[in-house]
Amino acid sequence: MESANTKDSPRAPRTPRATYRFQFNKNFTLAQARTLVPYLSELGISHIYASPILKAIKGSAHGYDVSDFQELNPEIGTAEDLQALHEELSCHQMGLILDIVPNHMGIESPENRWWQDVLKLGQKSDYARCFDIDWNGSDPRLRGKVALPVLSERYNEALLGGRIKLIEKEGSLHLQIGDRMLPVSPESEAFVTRRSDELESKRKPLGIQAALAVINSSHAALDEFIEKQNYRLMSWRDANSVLNYRRFFTIASLAGIRIEEEWVFDQVFALVKEWLGRGLVNGLRVDHIDGLRLPDQFLKRLRKLAPSAWIVVEKILETGESLPSRWPIDGTTGYDFLNNLNNVFIDPEGKGPLTDFYREFTGDALDYDAVVREKKRSILNNELAAETSRLTDLLLRISAEHWEVREYARSELREVWTELAICLPVYRTYTEPRGNPEVSHDDARLIRDTIETARRDKPSLPAELFDFTEDLLLLRRRGKIEEDFVLRFQQLTGPVMAKAVEDTAFYCYPRFAALNEVGGDPDQFGISTQRFHQVCQEQQKAWPSSMLATSTHDTKWGGDTRARLAILSERPQQWIEAVRRWSAINKSRRSENLPDRKMEYLFYQALVGAWPLSKDRAMAYVEKAAREAKENTGWQRPVQAYEDALRRFIAESMDDKSLMSDVENFVSQIADAGWVNSLAQTLVKITAPGVPDFYQGSELWDLFLTDPDNRQSVNYDQRTILLKQAKKLSAKEAWEQRESGLAKLWLIAKVLELRRRSESLDGESKYQPLTIKGSKANHVLAFMRGKVITVVPRLAGGFDGDWKDTTIEQPAGIWKNYLTEDSVDSGSIAALTSHFPVALLVKDLK
Repeated sequence: MESANTKDSPRAPRTPRATYRFQFNKNFTLAQARTLVPYLSELGISHIYASPILKAIKGSAHGYDVSDFQELNPEIGTAEDLQALHEELSCHQMGLILDIVPNHMGIESPENRWWQDVLKLGQKSDYARCFDIDWNGSDPRLRGKVALPVLSERYNEALLGGRIKLIEKEGSLHLQIGDRMLPVSPESEAFVTRRSDELESKRKPLGIQAALAVINSSHAALDEFIEKQNYRLMSWRDANSVLNYRRFFTIASLAGIRIEEEWVFDQVFALVKEWLGRGLVNGLRVDHIDGLRLPDQFLKRLRKLAPSAWIVVEKILETGESLPSRWPIDGTTGYDFLNNLNNVFIDPEGKGPLTDFYREFTGDALDYDAVVREKKRSILNNELAAETSRLTDLLLRISAEHWEVREYARSELREVWTELAICLPVYRTYTEPRGNPEVSHDDARLIRDTIETARRDKPSLPAELFDFTEDLLLLRRRGKIEEDFVLRFQQLTGPVMAKAVEDTAFYCYPRFAALNEVGGDPDQFGISTQRFHQVCQEQQKAWPSSMLATSTHDTKWGGDTRARLAILSERPQQWIEAVRRWSAINKSRRSENLPDRKMEYLFYQALVGAWPLSKDRAMAYVEKAAREAKENTGWQRPVQAYEDALRRFIAESMDDKSLMSDVENFVSQIADAGWVNSLAQTLVKITAPGVPDFYQGSELWDLFLTDPDNRQSVNYDQRTILLKQAKKLSAKEAWEQRESGLAKLWLIAKVLELRRRSESLDGESKYQPLTIKGSKANHVLAFMRGKVITVVPRLAGGFDGDWKDTTIEQPAGIWKNYLTEDSVDSGSIAALTSHFPVALLVKDLK
């Protein structure tokens, strides 16, 4: 490889022109990414957007389980590989955006020296301050200890069964549980030494090994040794109820870190800081910003660390919610854009018939808000029971100091604050009670509204407790414990929302699954073009450099799967008739009403959205969906009878050639409309205010399902060949080869080349909606930025394709269709889309 003189080479722009997400792991390395830089450059990408590349748990498929913040993950490459990637990027004036994980780290690996030191030394460890551990909680069994849910059974069963052993390895003592080795405390090592000395005094010269044999042969002696540890062994099934360290969502193997401590921040970012300083990294994506104790403080420190970097945060914005304007960042990772774009391609007229049929087919009561609240309550009572208990303990301690609420029972205190978490309509608020704190206007309004909702829903709860909790959250009552309660409450509501909505309710409410997307609202059935224009204008004004996404590693559907499903809202009767046919054929395959109707209905939507779909992919998706729903089975306690019935149903359905032929025929009738939706959304993403992101492989049709389906390896040899072909094609020829996805690849390369050449699509370029006239005006979305006009069809699957008299009100000047190279005279939509489904008009392009 030729070495680049990076000092003299033109640098990548600070704000990316377009990003391309790579999922790095042992099967896709930095060296492999380097070989793809020329392809990405030819496609028009300016920055690789990398999943976490710091050292993670061995075999990690995603990198979010960081085990060492100060080392590059050896499974994906070396420092030399990173340098070589940088040099190759520099040759093409490209850069690197890095996904960082400041909220948690993986603790299963013995290579996590921070966690291992805490297990060994407990509160005396220098790294004890790195983790959010409650050393003095209400559970007497855990005083001064870390709960360690690593057993596959109860502790007494493991001990009696001989599945916990004390061993010596490489000169050190360990507790061995299966293939896991745990360090032991210095105090317990002294215990073994004394036993060894006792044996020596009895002239049994076997020393340490003999002492270990004696201890292992006695349940009482081994238990005495284990009691001297700084951790308490327990079953993994008990983690949700007794864990005493903060974790990522409900994953015990991902322990929360105290990034708010400056020393911890410096340790976590030591290597990233070096990479930023050397120019190896040009931007940062912050994972799970809502998990941090002090997001404002963190982002200020991060901006100081990386003053010139492009920084975006993974923030889920609910309907009507805005990103805090005070944050020194460039925007979000794009879920807000994704859902607005999705909704403008969904026909609100389909809501009635699809809702009525769903109710008929499933018998579901159809109250989405009630479903969400029920699932939030369940998450708090079960999966997050330990966190719920910790927060209740804090509130109990606070109430004991205030005569107005001192006499209320622990159960009442718990019910009041959990009801607030249940009623909160967003992921969290952002009050930081330090120095001279004040609650923002938006947060204050949100807290008051939430409390009013909770009062209305639970009138039996004491009004005084609602008043008291409101005072706490609005910082009217101050103190160290009070501040801790507020901060922990804010840290917890995000996981409650994510687990209850994204990972549960979405699978319990499949009325129209195209709406069930991260950050989406299944009850918001489409938006108008006027609303979409308003959102884009607000984005251009407030966050012009925010990321724009349609697919990510976390989305529930691939962007093109979602675009195809949107067609069902335009053709509800055709869909209803098809489902009735399929269900009738499958009636005999349901045994004792298993599987349930909701899962059957979700299966049909996945089948159509991702077709052609293999049996293995379908089976994996529906099994995951059923476990996520937690209604008939679950991850912790799978119900064998239900899952057997579900697998049998899927297998027999997909083995039925006649049924699959009918599915294929149905898809063939909506496929082109789905492709048009996909191309329209792709063009809007590239030309709207912000930075378009492309998830790995999505430059062709991305008919993905949720992870791990969307994390499959990508055939880049195929894409490289197709890109070379695409460069030689006209718009009409590209559209004729749409089945392969070449039309999408052609469009991306063509429009990203325009972004490279024209300033009209940069962050400063004003977004201006354009007027559409004619009988099909509602079926067109058009806007202008600078000297570029985007024109795309919407809701075009619901009519015969005859645009009749529909025209765009074309601004003065000589315009040319950049995609077809035709001159534009009349602004007729029929003429603009005669050779390719979407149009891009340019003026005075040099």
